[in-house]
Amino acid sequence: MFPMNAKQMKKMMKQMGIEMEEIDAKEVIIKTSSEEIVFKNPSVTKISAKGIETFQIMGSYEVIKLAPQISEEDVKLVMEQAKVDEETARKALIEANGDIAEAIMKLQK
Repeated sequence: MFPMNAKQMKKMMKQMGIEMEEIDAKEVIIKTSSEEIVFKNPSVTKISAKGIETFQIMGSYEVIKLAPQISEEDVKLVMEQAKVDEETARKALIEANGDIAEAIMKLQK
């Protein structure tokens, strides 16, 4: 296969129905239930083909772990079951990433 320059490649892709667009992004954040993946000053490309849009993100990133969401009901349940005060119950739930059963078991040892 012969080498192509960027202009030729873009023309060929357009003929195949594929369009690429550079996005001037300052930051991209991907949120999951337990963490955020943060890209600062990424290179983002939007690719459109056959009615489907996809995004390509390149660059360095940082993973930020999120604290589990602890409800008051969960704290009260752990307090009752493990017979501990609120602060101890909340701390056990945080250490167990919000898992009520694990928090209770740790406190009953």
